Amino acid sequence: MHSQYIQTNNVKLHVLTDGPENGPSVILLHGFPEFHYGWRKQIPALVEAGFRVIVPDQRGYNLSDKPRGAAAYDVNTLARDIVGLFDPFGIQKARLVGHDWGAAVAWTVALNHPERLEKLAILNVPHPDVMARFMLEDPAQRRKSWYIFAIQLRYIAEWNLRRDNFRNMARMLVGSGKKSTFTRKDIAEYKKAWAQPGALTGMLNWYRAIFRGSFKYLFHRRDIPARRVGTPTLILWGKRDVALNHEMVEPSLALCEDGRVVMFEDATHWVQHDKADEVNKHLIEFFK
Repeated sequence: MHSQYIQTNNVKLHVLTDGPENGPSVILLHGFPEFHYGWRKQIPALVEAGFRVIVPDQRGYNLSDKPRGAAAYDVNTLARDIVGLFDPFGIQKARLVGHDWGAAVAWTVALNHPERLEKLAILNVPHPDVMARFMLEDPAQRRKSWYIFAIQLRYIAEWNLRRDNFRNMARMLVGSGKKSTFTRKDIAEYKKAWAQPGALTGMLNWYRAIFRGSFKYLFHRRDIPARRVGTPTLILWGKRDVALNHEMVEPSLALCEDGRVVMFEDATHWVQHDKADEVNKHLIEFFK
């Protein structure tokens, strides 16, 4: 893959590309606590299918810039980072894929910048307004999201996750998947990314920004109709997700003008790893 740095929205993002330059572009957005490596099982299949694949390390991660302060990680700002990548690659309307936090950013691009999207693929994250409603009204989802509250403890969270060579961070990642989801080699690659200067705090600031802006904003939307998505949308969901209730899938689909869902009964939150071949097949069919 070709590695480069691109200036966008006042930050410099590390971006990898592969595939034919004249092929239709697909942008892949990773989540927490991954980086571009999280799409290692999708990139070859998409390239073989003729797509130009663009995979950034999002702000705060790995080799990309890591601005100070949680305010720099508001999801609307993160969405502008990604839209800012379109023009350097000559993309008028993008095919956008997001998993975990990358999916939250992808949803936000669809809500804030619909004119710049051709198609949207979401892996294991609900529509933002659905997530906010469940966090406010559903005790089961709040229990599953306990870690979001723990991350708000600055310095303590960093110390707990970094100590013993990121032992707790690795345990959290491995424990949320199947035994086969992450190999020792995978964990070694993730640890290299987590150890980049400022990376751990940058990654955690995505969660801290929720309480400084996004959730506060969505809390006041309780009596306002949820925002609708006009971009054709494919939702792929691993039902054995330990952090997110699959009950949020149907309300999210209901907010899509043109959407469909594929549920993987025996996949975890890491559906792109657990069911790589099936996920690749659905993405390629959807984008073609």
